[in-house]
Amino acid sequence: MNATAALQYFRARPRLTKGLQLTLLALTLLFCTWAVREQWAKAGPLLEKADPAYLALAFAVVAVYYLVFILGWIRMLEAWEIRVPYRVGLQAEMVSMLAKYLPGGVWTPVARTVALRRYGGVTDTPTVLASILVEACLSAISGVIVFIVSLAWVPDVHAPLPALLVFALLLATLLHPRIFRPLSNRLLKPFGAEEIEPLPFPLTLGLLLFYCGTWLIAGFAVYFMLRSLGSEVGLATIPYLGGVSALGAIVAVLAVFAPSGLGAREASMYGLLLAVTTAGPALGVTLLNRLAITLVEVLLFVAGVVGWRLTRRA
Repeated sequence: MNATAALQYFRARPRLTKGLQLTLLALTLLFCTWAVREQWAKAGPLLEKADPAYLALAFAVVAVYYLVFILGWIRMLEAWEIRVPYRVGLQAEMVSMLAKYLPGGVWTPVARTVALRRYGGVTDTPTVLASILVEACLSAISGVIVFIVSLAWVPDVHAPLPALLVFALLLATLLHPRIFRPLSNRLLKPFGAEEIEPLPFPLTLGLLLFYCGTWLIAGFAVYFMLRSLGSEVGLATIPYLGGVSALGAIVAVLAVFAPSGLGAREASMYGLLLAVTTAGPALGVTLLNRLAITLVEVLLFVAGVVGWRLTRRA
């Protein structure tokens, strides 16, 4: 059974489809609750000692990161003639962020596609999946760029630079029109794709710079977390901290069998943070960072659902 036949099968059985969606939602919330409880238990003693002002700034900046990040995807969809309101795009993004807590790497794109269809009526599944692929590639490439450039301010960092460069070049190759066009059509043909054109080069370059900026925002969040734990780091480390966040996110995506990359993300961030701080704050920040992103994702998801319900009633 190919993907198109599967979609038609579930569309013809709305009760079964709704039951599966509710089951996946329940599993996602279960994993999220478990993650929050685990991280809260570990980070609880740190929260008691942390500076509340810096901690509040850190959580606020994490929220800003998510609120800004979605703009790139919306602009990407617009280039493919899919116009999505910001609220709908944010809801779909948050649903996919929660879906990453389910083991396996397929749930994030599936959740975002289903949410965009439900909230925004977007039925062009192949193009939506292509946009998710391009977003992931550009975000990862920009994260590697920010990290490598930041080494000018933070020397003596033990990181696998050759592997990072090869990884970024591989992703950039996938986005080249001569590679992207046949690859996307082949991968997405089961979903009904006919011919998906790559994004124009100026837009791709602009989005790459945009995602570099989002990692700088993430760097501010980690900076405030370090300051909340009493680590005296300078503003010059913010690009490096943003790069550390990017590499942690890349590792979390690659660790497909760990819910949201639990453990893998923290281990990579901890090792890189030792270049700018001591072991105590480095460990504390990895715990606070996980707690922050999980809580913010849940809160933004709940806010999106409530807003959608209110709008629907109106």
